[in-house]
Amino acid sequence: MTAPAATVWAVVGSRGDRVEVSLRDQDEIERVDLARADLPGWIAEQERTIRPRWVWSDTAHWYPNILSAGVRVQRCLDLRLCHVILRDSALVPASDPHAQQLRTPSGWDAGVDLEAPRVDALFDLDDAPRGVSHGFDDALAEFARQRAILDSVDGRLRLLTVAESAGALIAAELRAAGLPWHVPTHEAILDTELGPRDATGTPRRIAELGAQVRELLGDPSLSLDSQPKLLRGLHRAGILVESTSKWELAEIDHPAIEPLLEYRRITRLQSANGRAWLAEWVHDGRFRPIYIPGGVVTGRWASAGGGALQLPRQLRPVVRPDPGWVLVLADVSQLEPRVLAALSGDRAMADAARGRDLYTGLVEAGIVATRQEAKIAVLGAMYGSTTGEAGRLVPRLRRAFPRAMALVDEAARTGEDGGRVPTLLGRTSPEPGDEWIGVQRRASDADARGSDEERARRWAKDRGRFTRNFVVQGTAAEWALVWLAEIRTRLEALPEARPDEVAPASGPVFSRRAHLAFFLHDEVMLHVPASLAETTAQIVADAADAAGRLLFGDFPLDFRLDLRIGEDASK
Repeated sequence: MTAPAATVWAVVGSRGDRVEVSLRDQDEIERVDLARADLPGWIAEQERTIRPRWVWSDTAHWYPNILSAGVRVQRCLDLRLCHVILRDSALVPASDPHAQQLRTPSGWDAGVDLEAPRVDALFDLDDAPRGVSHGFDDALAEFARQRAILDSVDGRLRLLTVAESAGALIAAELRAAGLPWHVPTHEAILDTELGPRDATGTPRRIAELGAQVRELLGDPSLSLDSQPKLLRGLHRAGILVESTSKWELAEIDHPAIEPLLEYRRITRLQSANGRAWLAEWVHDGRFRPIYIPGGVVTGRWASAGGGALQLPRQLRPVVRPDPGWVLVLADVSQLEPRVLAALSGDRAMADAARGRDLYTGLVEAGIVATRQEAKIAVLGAMYGSTTGEAGRLVPRLRRAFPRAMALVDEAARTGEDGGRVPTLLGRTSPEPGDEWIGVQRRASDADARGSDEERARRWAKDRGRFTRNFVVQGTAAEWALVWLAEIRTRLEALPEARPDEVAPASGPVFSRRAHLAFFLHDEVMLHVPASLAETTAQIVADAADAAGRLLFGDFPLDFRLDLRIGEDASK
């Protein structure tokens, strides 16, 4: 993916009950006034001719209705998402008058309200997310501010705004196309896992397991679904655990533990992906979740509904392509450690990862004894673990990969001191909150108690762990955005499906075209006509290589993919 200057920008905004568009390069070329219903058709004509970069307040507001009319745009600038990036980026000088305007509180600061009662309002042309302006004059003014900043700062920020805006288009397209979902298979899994429902509507297996656990704990009225009550019940039964995490419980030798863990597993399935979820989120053979690009402070995506970012392993066989189509599935092996190697320029770490599993590479290099130790050490390094097995193993990484460890150690020190850290492309961690600052100040008072000082140290270490991981997770999110955008662009060159390979449930834009169908941090699924499967798989691999080159130049590191073509999404 590249970030070329658009020949023509098309600034879109509401003007009363109509839509106004300003076509411009350096100056305004033309201004067009349209009825809302005429916008998709007019956009289709511009895509056939001048292919502008569409500039609008919020892709989640404008694009779904355009897609539902069978029209797709090539590129855009999402002013809301870019506003947040530029407002907070350490690459934008505080003295820049345009930056000062961006940092003055306004409606552009509002993100999508994940708690809004009407989730579909995010995609309703007449119901904007709260606080986000869609007025034409507001869009023009915000566009001018952002362009002035991008013309004067590091080009990395321009690439980030391009990638973030491409991600917004992809998020809307993923919802429009949907993920193929085989309802009979899902229902069969629920029947097997949960059993038939009793007279109260409770799945029989949940009721039976619950009764078994209560009997073994000697507490017939114990609530197994309340963490505090369950913890107290375990203590009364002599099981002195500190939490109810499955990892801690699995270490306990007691007859109640196995049925308790099974009870919790299937109740999660029932609540997260049971029949009520199926009725709400799967229609016409498609699961259509709501993705929120940039929904996490590091730039990772979030989900406003449907739980797209928590697709459980046991339901992956439910993801099945339409007849005549296949799935192309890819996930990146150890994305964040690879990003750390490239970001820090640590060639020794890159050598350990090149062409193979990184954890195996650490074992072969003699740094650790087992793959599990390698995983513990790497995750401990990125997340700041200093105790237990990680505390023992991380110093080995510090000796083997000094540049990589120096980068995350410095990021941690900056965070502990109240500073901010940027990703490769310039997304920047937030300022510490007022409460954090207050805790640090109290610890430095002349009459500070030992408890004040301990609390300040603990909070500083917590913030250091956050900034330590921010630089890595945020840059990995940038790599993934570029990967997605490269895949999307390269898919456009593929021919349409044959007449016998149509998938109507994928909607008017994607029923005959290979398309992205799912994204989860470092994993993609594509729904592809079978005749194009091998070509599409190569596109996915080539896009990963291109993303690595664009972000890290000629640094000698590959982004290793687990790439396969399948009839379902099982791993």
